[in-house]
Amino acid sequence: MGDAGAAPVYRDPVTGAEFPISEPRWRSDDGNPLMISAGPGIERDQIDLTDRSLWRYRAALPVAVAEPVSLGEGCTPLVPRELAGGLAHCKLEWFSPTGSFKDRGASVMVSVLREQGVTSLIEDSSGNGGAAIAAYGAAAGMDVTVFAPASTSPAKLAQARAYGATIELVPGPREASQQAAIDAAGGGPRYASHNWQALFLEGTKTLAYEIWEDFGFEAPDHVVVPVGAGSSLLGCALGFAELFRAGHIARMPSLHAAQPLNCSPVDAAFHGEADRPVAPTVAEGTAIRNPLRLAQILAAVRDTGGCTIAIAEPEILAARAALAAQGLFVEPTSATAAAAFTHLRGRGMIQPGETAVVVLTGSGLKSPAP
Repeated sequence: MGDAGAAPVYRDPVTGAEFPISEPRWRSDDGNPLMISAGPGIERDQIDLTDRSLWRYRAALPVAVAEPVSLGEGCTPLVPRELAGGLAHCKLEWFSPTGSFKDRGASVMVSVLREQGVTSLIEDSSGNGGAAIAAYGAAAGMDVTVFAPASTSPAKLAQARAYGATIELVPGPREASQQAAIDAAGGGPRYASHNWQALFLEGTKTLAYEIWEDFGFEAPDHVVVPVGAGSSLLGCALGFAELFRAGHIARMPSLHAAQPLNCSPVDAAFHGEADRPVAPTVAEGTAIRNPLRLAQILAAVRDTGGCTIAIAEPEILAARAALAAQGLFVEPTSATAAAAFTHLRGRGMIQPGETAVVVLTGSGLKSPAP
């Protein structure tokens, strides 16, 4: 990622081209998704203990924001639970204001874009991402338009509509709504995609800083994350890498990617499988056939000694029921991570006595059935 002491820039991980971070940009001149050059990490005394939101870690962000757009995101509970005979530390990201971890990325991305003079936002999403961008756009006083597949359940778009977003339904697959949003943005900075925007990852990396603080300024041995586009896993990779380079943790935690077997392109690529079939899944939040940042996801898993796990539909529902029986009501996407934890224990990849965080990304109220 480059020199952590240098001024931050956007960087195309494919070509190495760099662009100033002071100018809003969501892709490189070659059309690739961007990353932001490595940050130096922060000291414990740089955490703003007076701020009960992710903005307590603002010193770790690459752009200074005078007036953050915040709804109190971050500072989510870390709750120990016995799952399949093993102790898991469940990170309840569904306590976020709109009910999913995507509020972390939305808060930072919308805050920086507003600071840089962007006045309206365009997003493509059929669920949690659209709700988060709509909420933070409303809090920022910005107009938001969300493009979604015409097949999307009206209930999934009700939250974004409630925040005042304009909903544009696009016939065809998920990729069609993305292209319609890009076309509507005209290639400009209004395209506030939670999948494309590197600034979104700067928000999700605060999850790593928060887990570090939760564990008394140490890193757990393992972090298990449900993965679709990969923003929560990549955020953890970025944040823990900054802490490791700064000497604040002794080693990187192993990062494990959980996916539904019915839509598991990351797991297929990890195991060298081509053309794995794709089918509908109850874990809709991870139903992404072609993750934009697949190469970076695979590198984050492999570089930390983690692995990928693909979970069958009955196991996802069983894990969801097991969590609910212990008071944790999550959407099926989150239950995929809990089921993956069970597999990792069974394979001996998480040993007794090792600490493991299971990231529960979304509220069960988002998907109350089945």
